[in-house]
Amino acid sequence: MDDLLAVNHLQTAFDTDQGLVVSVDDVSFRLKPGETLALVGESGSGKSVTALSVMQLLGKGSRIVGGKVWFEGTNVLELDDKLMREIRGNKISMIFQEPMTSLNPVLTIGYQMCESIMLHLKQSKKEAREAAIAMLRKVGLPRVEQIMDEYPLALSGGMRQRVMIAMALSCKPKVLIADEPTTALDVTVQAQIMQLMKELCEESGTAILLITHDLGVVAEMADRVLVMYAGQVVEETDVYTLFDHPEHPYTKGLLKSIPRIDADEHESLESIPGVVPVRYQNIAGCRFYNRCPIATETCKSVLPPLAITNEGHYTRCWEVGNIKEGVWEEAYE
Repeated sequence: MDDLLAVNHLQTAFDTDQGLVVSVDDVSFRLKPGETLALVGESGSGKSVTALSVMQLLGKGSRIVGGKVWFEGTNVLELDDKLMREIRGNKISMIFQEPMTSLNPVLTIGYQMCESIMLHLKQSKKEAREAAIAMLRKVGLPRVEQIMDEYPLALSGGMRQRVMIAMALSCKPKVLIADEPTTALDVTVQAQIMQLMKELCEESGTAILLITHDLGVVAEMADRVLVMYAGQVVEETDVYTLFDHPEHPYTKGLLKSIPRIDADEHESLESIPGVVPVRYQNIAGCRFYNRCPIATETCKSVLPPLAITNEGHYTRCWEVGNIKEGVWEEAYE
């Protein structure tokens, strides 16, 4: 099956007082129709910037300095603003991370919901309103007819998040980028939203790029998982292999930090010492070196490649299997 979205060696940087700072460094991945790919990693790993780069929604002072983003055979990084507006919200849609600031405070919910439906689906105002009301009901909002005429300030954070999810799903996009889509929601509503996203995926072949810190959501939703650290991909594999046979020390640390129901009540929850480096483009070797329990001198001085360690399993670590033995090939040429 052909790739719906293909990101090749993406590199995104920010202009700062200290010069150009690379935030996303040589990130590659593939997304097929109907597939859910999860991006996981600590805050500051580059997950959201990767998604914003794909959408070309980077703010002032930031720019893509390398790589290509192929969508249905077109490199979207070469498209102008007009052509990108035809894709955003229609073919590629995004649920943004912060519900409190992502809606326009001076426009009603109904106006914001109907705008994209009328623009992309060419529906009348009446048809767009009916479609918007139906989608708001699907995401579990009450009194939807009233909410359509209200402004965002009248809604709680969780309600605004559901409005944003409804907006992102309203045009049935081919790719849905969901950046922490259930952060502001109650646990029961989270399950409903995840089920809705699954149904969309099955009905229309929508592919989902899911950005989350919640490994429970990853286990429930994802087909494959991309683990990011300090702007780079450190491991990629299918969801079952990731949980059963993780290879990178960082991935293992993330999994060990999950509370377990069968753990001893006096057992302390494990954590990864240290923090993600702020400026990491000048690090010569592995960027996880100063936090890694198995690091060697080679790790400190030489950057490991993202290499194929098993079929469909890619890892960036000198101490893993065939990479350590010197028998490996690059994951993405």
